[in-house]
Parts: sequence; structure tokens; C-alpha cells
Amino acid sequence: MDIQPHSIQEVQEAVKEASRLLPRGSGTKSALSTPAEGVESLEMAGLAGMLEYEPDEYTFTALAGTRLKEVNRRLAENGQYLPFDPPLVEQGATLGGTVAAGVSGPGRYHFGGVRDFLMGVKFVDSEGRLVRGGGKVVKNSAGFDLPKMMVGSCGSLGVMVELSFKVFPRPESTATLRLECVDLDEAMQALSRAASSRLDLDALDLEVARGGLILWVRLGGLQEALPARLERLTDALGSGQVLQGADEEQIWRSVGEASWVPTGWCWICLPITPSRIPLLEASLAGKPVLRRYLAGGQAAWLALPDQPQSLEGLLETQGLQGLVLMGSAGKPRLGHFPAQPFYRRVKGALDPMRRFVEL
Repeated sequence: MDIQPHSIQEVQEAVKEASRLLPRGSGTKSALSTPAEGVESLEMAGLAGMLEYEPDEYTFTALAGTRLKEVNRRLAENGQYLPFDPPLVEQGATLGGTVAAGVSGPGRYHFGGVRDFLMGVKFVDSEGRLVRGGGKVVKNSAGFDLPKMMVGSCGSLGVMVELSFKVFPRPESTATLRLECVDLDEAMQALSRAASSRLDLDALDLEVARGGLILWVRLGGLQEALPARLERLTDALGSGQVLQGADEEQIWRSVGEASWVPTGWCWICLPITPSRIPLLEASLAGKPVLRRYLAGGQAAWLALPDQPQSLEGLLETQGLQGLVLMGSAGKPRLGHFPAQPFYRRVKGALDPMRRFVEL
């Protein structure tokens, strides 16, 4: 049964009456938002809207069901944005769902991820109590850092109802260098040179697709400074195709909207380090798996046509842990997950009734 609250009070009542509950935003991440049998779905789309926006303070507060597309529209009116590039904006992703999944886009490389921009959160625990963590201002350090605990929690600790973020000014202009690489060794060397340079990059991605290996390097800043910075970039990495304007923006939009993932395929995200990429690549050789390594090789996005559980053994062996965003409902967490005694203590404190599903 779907429960559709339109106020925080209705969320509290719904939680008190439920036995097993899965909070759900707009459903863009199907593997995380499809309730199992016997689990009620708490539809948060009705709890939407910007509550406060202070452009001069670079902060805003909104209800959890607010769509990112609306947030971006409001921020753009003042030349501001969420620099961590939350994915699936055009498809309807919400603030609460983005925090719950804990996934950031290419902008994470330079600016940090969603946890670095989330300042405060209000959520309902399993006893229906309204809990607040963090605050609405940047200089806030009071209390335990509950907002960061909610990032990537997948709704297992409580139902987020209100969120506060800090934002940044949007770059005046951007440009991207597309560099084709002959093999993985060349690609990793170029990735390392770019990451260790002082070029102030906005994004650094390595794409492994059917057509080969492509390094994507993005710069952002003042329009008049970009030509000189692009020259320094090509001197460091080699000549390639330079993209600017609408074509350049579309490239990064397609990344965040998962346009590179074929229809019906699964999409898995996992943390990684550049040193572990060659081993993963060797294990995936010959398999129909598309890969994109974001944030200078600190995160991997994988797309495959099979059931995501087909990678369970591989990830377990390499000590990697993945989160399925798109694909069949079931077990969205894959691979190696060590014991988390601290998480268990927090879970016991915030969900003593064990109402919230652990994915």
C-alpha cells in the first residue's frame, strides 16, 4: 500500500501506524525505491517546496520531496547551483532521494559530494518523533553530525522531511577537453597527470565504452581566463577535442541523466581509488559492462545488461562495495560490507521499532 502524506504531521502519523516502511521520492532510482512484499511505500512527493532561500548567504531550506529541477531553477535565477552535480535532475529526482542514495555527479571532483553541502536535516524516527540535526547556516557546529549520517542511509534511519544546503556561484563559463587514449595505461597516466596538476579542474572523468577510453577534463571560471587555461591543459595532457557552449553542457548533462546507460540495463555506483581501477578493468575485460570513473578515479559507475548480482562475487573478492541505483528490485547493496558497529548503534537509537527497511 502507498501512503501519500502532504505534511510533516501526516508523515509522523504514518510512521507510527506502519509496521515496515520504505520512504520513496520520485522513483528515479528504481532499485532503491521499489518496496518488497509486506513493506509499505511512503510517497514523499507531496511534501515539496522551497521554505527558505537566502541568495546572499548561499543557503536554502526545502522539503524533502522537492524536485531538484525546481531547486536548480530557483538557484539559477541568482547565478547559483549545487556544485556536486546531483544525478537524474531532469528525470525528477528529489532532494530527499538524492541524500538517501548519497550519490554525487562529476562536480564532486573539485567541490566535494552531497555530504559536503548538506548542512541540516529534519527527519522522523521510527517512534514518530521529529528529530533535527545540523542547522540552516554555514557556520554551524552544534550537536552530533546527523546530516552526514543520513547521506547514503537509503531511508534506513528515518524519514527525511526537511533539508538545508549551502550552494555556490555558478561558473561564468565552462570548457571541456576530450582526450582519446590508446589503452588503459595511457589513460591512467593522463588521469594521474591531470589529478596532480595545478590546473584547478572542475571535473575529471575516465569513460570506458564500446568505442574505447576517453578522458574528460572540465574547466570552469571566467570567460576571459579560459583560453589560457585550456592552453595549459593541452600542454600538460596533449591535444584533443575542446568543447564549449551547448555541446559541452550536453555532454555533462548526459552523464548525470544516465543517458549513457542503455534502456533496461542496471546502473551500479561504487567507491574506488585510482590504484584499484586496473584490477577491476582486468576482471571486467570481455564483459558487456560500460564504465565511467568519476572524480579523478574516486568513484565508479557501471552499467550492465544482466542482473546486478552477477557482479557480487567479483566485488566481494576485490573488497569493493556497490550500490545498485537502477535495475530489478532485490538486494541493492553488493560486494564487501564490513561490520558497522557504529551504524548499528545509530540504527538502534533512531529506529528502535525497526520500522525502516535496510536495503
